Amino acid sequence: MNQNVVSEISNSLMFRYQIPCSQIKSDDKQAVELPAVNRLPDFSDINGDRSFGQLRGAWSASGIYFWLKVTGKKQSLWCRRTQLLESDGLQIWLDTRDTKNVHRATRFCHWFLLLPEGGGNDQKKPLATMLKINRAKEHSPCINQAPISISSQISKSGYTLSAFIPAVSINGWDVSEHRMIGFNYAIADRELGTQCLGVGMDFPVCEDPSLWSTMKLN
Repeated sequence: MNQNVVSEISNSLMFRYQIPCSQIKSDDKQAVELPAVNRLPDFSDINGDRSFGQLRGAWSASGIYFWLKVTGKKQSLWCRRTQLLESDGLQIWLDTRDTKNVHRATRFCHWFLLLPEGGGNDQKKPLATMLKINRAKEHSPCINQAPISISSQISKSGYTLSAFIPAVSINGWDVSEHRMIGFNYAIADRELGTQCLGVGMDFPVCEDPSLWSTMKLN
């Protein structure tokens, strides 16, 4: 395990991870392919999940970048704008205040959904949106405040997806004051299953920020 990744056991005997994330050198506000050095940890073996996706991340004062590669598919992608949570794709959770002592989302919590297909009139273009978090004490005022830059490439065995989430869509994004943010992800695939960062989807990770890990913006 990467020595820069710190894990601690919470009172509920679940692992909580501290994930290092590097600053991107350029300040491009478009989706970009991130190099291998920006790869984020994969703890799917601890959860007993199958590992089929490689996620990379980076940040700048303008927002946060993600790049995903999924391999091992034999079936076609299944992405539907009318069935977002059942679609193949990447879910990202961010909490710009890294709150771990509450079980309901605050206005600093965000849930993003990034799909390699499902957008456009033919539903073949990538799709990105922000969802409201169930049972939130207060919703982020930045819900779909600005377009998320997203691109994808589809192959017979999987896909790659690049996305840039602008700071204007992330309430409380202030890298000069807050370098520790709550972070969680899930890669969903109807064929391959679900690959999660921390605890699996059997837990209420979609709505409980205390279950998210911590991302340290280096």
